[in-house]
Formats: sequence, structure tokens, C-alpha cells
Amino acid sequence: MPINQEVKRGVIYEDGRFHSPWGTIDKSLTDVLSWRWQREDPGWPQSVAIEQTAQLPAVSDSELSITYINHATLLIRLNGVTILTDPIYAERASFVSFWGPKRVHPPGIAFDDLPPIDVVVISHNHYDHLDLETLEKLQQRDQPQFFVGLGNEVLLKDAGIERVRPMDWGESVFVRGVKIIFAPAQHWSARGLFDRNKTLWGSFVIMDKTHRIYFGGDSGYAPHFQHIGESYGPFDVALLPIGAYEPRWFMKHQHINPEEAAQAHIDLRAKHSIGMHFDTFPLADEPFGAAGPAFLQQRQEKQLSNDSLLVLKPGESWSFSTPAI
Repeated sequence: MPINQEVKRGVIYEDGRFHSPWGTIDKSLTDVLSWRWQREDPGWPQSVAIEQTAQLPAVSDSELSITYINHATLLIRLNGVTILTDPIYAERASFVSFWGPKRVHPPGIAFDDLPPIDVVVISHNHYDHLDLETLEKLQQRDQPQFFVGLGNEVLLKDAGIERVRPMDWGESVFVRGVKIIFAPAQHWSARGLFDRNKTLWGSFVIMDKTHRIYFGGDSGYAPHFQHIGESYGPFDVALLPIGAYEPRWFMKHQHINPEEAAQAHIDLRAKHSIGMHFDTFPLADEPFGAAGPAFLQQRQEKQLSNDSLLVLKPGESWSFSTPAI
């Protein structure tokens, strides 16, 4: 191993950058221009009306509750702890407010209707997953604990967020009886032209004594799903990205499609999986409304039970009760 290369719990760290252990997913400027030149308008609507949820259902001590808000933002209520994943309330997933992918529907729960948040987990630093404006508002309102991949703590602390814990793959922490583990993903990071892969990306395993949850963040299909299933599963529920997958030649190594998400569900040994990362921001070339039905169709294709793969409306909640012993 070269002297300037270090393996950090499975990810390669070399010359100040992280590298996926399953091969590079870098796309050249030529690739990007080729995609942009060839792409056809997928025909997303300018706006979609939804009914925001103002009142969350009650959760008993034996229940795990998941509420889909939008994109990769989900509210997890577990063992008296409220956890928010990759929160984004911005109008655009962009570094500026006047350009970039614009949301087509509001969040399923208005920010002011969110319950007090104890924990925020952030899978990586792309603008549709790390929205500083939302994080600053959460900091001002609730002062939650923030968990991020290595290097991202600098960005948050520069924004005045102090309760931030950077994590390497495989590291774990406890928050009031809930264990949070930062796990691998097949992805990359960047917020500008010159910081590519200088911060770590990943996924999260969240568990208490009776429940196990997997939050996938963003990922291409790779062996990590099976490894996580073997190491931490079986899971009561996996929260899996199912959108932003076309064209496959460009997106395959960084975003799973609905069929691969269903295979990830199997690899993770999950009882249920909830689709996310779709139909909020126009990030790729599949049509609006395509990802959800394609994900549900995989129940038949892979001979899974009718409640195995789930798609929630923005603001809709799903709960899982621990069977009595």
C-alpha cells in the first residue's frame, strides 16, 4: 500500500480524498456534457398539489414510526427519540436560490409542524441531502445532535452548528438508548468544483433493543448492502432511494434504480422497505411518477409479500409494532 494511502474502515483515503472500495464512479466533463446534450425533457410538472400533514399519529413505546416528508427527508420516531434524515426544506437543491433543481411539491410536513428533533443524520454533502438553511433553522429551534461523515463537520461548524459529530464507516454512537452507526454506501461527495470526494459519504444503521432501521442516503448498487445485512440485519425497515436513476449509463454507479432497490431490500434482509429520493426534485431523466410504481412492481417480480416494498405519500406515516413476547 502506498505511504499516502490509508484505508479508513473500508473506504480508501488518498491524497486528501476518499475513494470507493468498489471502483471509481467519476464521470468526466465529456460524460456530463454528453448526457446534457442528449437528454430529453422527462416532462416533470412545474408543481404538484399535496395536502400537508399537520398532526402526526401518536406512537406507543413498542412502536417504530416513519413519516415520509420529501426526497430523502424522513422523520423517525423510536424509543422516545426523534430523528430527521437528510433534511431539506429549500425550494431548490442548489448552491443558489435562483437556479438549479426546483421542488415540485412542498414538504409533506411544514417545518413549523415538525416535532422537536433530537438527532439529525446526514448521509453526504450534495445539496439535495445537506441543506444548510434547514440545518441552521433546526439548530436555532431545537439544538439537535448532528451526525455527518468525516469532513462535513467543518461545513456545519462554519454555519454556527456546534453539536456535530463526524463519523467514519463503522463508527457508532448512542443517543438515549438508540444506537447510530455510520455505514458504507457507493457514492461520492462535492459541493463545488474543487472539493470532490474530500468529505465522506455513507448510510446509517439506527437501532434500539427491539427495532432496526437502515437509512440508505444515496447509493449505487454494490456489495455493501449484503455486508450491512449480514453485519446488522435483519432490519424491520430499510429506507431506500428509488429515484434519479436514468440514464443508466450515467447514473448506475451512484443511484440505484427501483429493481436494484428491491434487490438491496433482499440483501439487507429487511422485512419492509420504504422508497425515497423520488418525485420531489427533477434530478435525472426518468419521468415524474415512474419510480414508485416501478418499485412496487418488484414485489411481483421478486416474489415478495404485498407489504414488503412500500411507497408513502408526502406526510404519510407508517408504523411497525414489536410483537409481544
